[in-house]
Amino acid sequence: QVQLVESGGGLVQAGGSLRLSCAASIRAFSRYPMAWFRQAPGKEREFVAYISWSERITYYHDSVKGRFTISRDNSKNTVYLQMNSLDPEDTAVYYCSAGQPDSSGNYFNVAQVSAYISWGQGTQVTVSS
Repeated sequence: QVQLVESGGGLVQAGGSLRLSCAASIRAFSRYPMAWFRQAPGKEREFVAYISWSERITYYHDSVKGRFTISRDNSKNTVYLQMNSLDPEDTAVYYCSAGQPDSSGNYFNVAQVSAYISWGQGTQVTVSS
């Protein structure tokens, strides 16, 4: 059973920064590709960022490139999302997700909600103007 717990959300002014964390209760965490998605009120859940199990590959949605950075610490079973230059358009609930162990894919594949087997409960990020 894979359990994911996000933390680090909150209220921040436009231009500010937040770092989200996702603690995973997974055996062999280093085998799992991880991703962050977000969902704003009235909108579908959308892909934000992905990091491969090997850490060598990362993907980002165009809207966050250059502002957000995904990383992982396999010794702590944790994946992070550093968010800088936040904009009110970034306001959403942010979800951590785990993919199939040892899997990989191109951007199109890893940006699909269906590619992930486990999800956290989400953490709210609100950016005020």
